[in-house]
Amino acid sequence: MITDTDALPADGQVCGFPPFFDGGSRVLILGSFPSVKSREVSFYYGNKLNSFWRILASFFKEELPVSVQDKRDFLSRHNIALWDMVQKCTIKGSSDAAIKNFTVVNLQEVLQNCPIEFILLNGGKASQLFERHYRDIGIPYIKLPSTSPANTKPKEGIWHDALRRAFDRT
Repeated sequence: MITDTDALPADGQVCGFPPFFDGGSRVLILGSFPSVKSREVSFYYGNKLNSFWRILASFFKEELPVSVQDKRDFLSRHNIALWDMVQKCTIKGSSDAAIKNFTVVNLQEVLQNCPIEFILLNGGKASQLFERHYRDIGIPYIKLPSTSPANTKPKEGIWHDALRRAFDRT
C-alpha cells in the first residue's frame, strides 16, 4: 500500500501511474493525478465514491468492474486508454488544489503507440493543464466535470453525451 509518505523520492515528490493503453486504444481519458485511495490500490479511480467506473459501466451497460484486473479488462474491451496529466508532484491528500511543483506527462508516449481518435478530460485541473500544454494536439477533445466525490453536481448525463460523441467517431 502506498501512502503520501511511503516511497517518496528524495525530492519529496509523489509519482503518478504509468499510462494504461494497448494497441487498440482509441479514446484517451485524462485525469489530473491519482488520489490517495487510488495510490493505495495502485490503479486509476480507486476511490469507491468516485463515479468514474459507475459512469463508464452504465454507459456500456455492463457490470461495475471491481478488481484492478476487471478494470483493466473493461478498458481494453472498450479501447480506452487512461492517464493523468501530472506525472509527479508534491501533494498532501487528494485535492487538485494541493498539487504543487508538478511535471506534466508527455502524451506522445501514448499517442505514438495507439490510434487515439478522441480525448476526454476529467475535471478542471486536467482540462487546464491539457489546454496549456496540448491545445494544438490535433485530436478532438471535450472538457468534462470531475468524477471526484468532491464534485457533487450531476455529471452522468454530461459524461454519457461525451462518451457517445467519442465512441461514435471510433
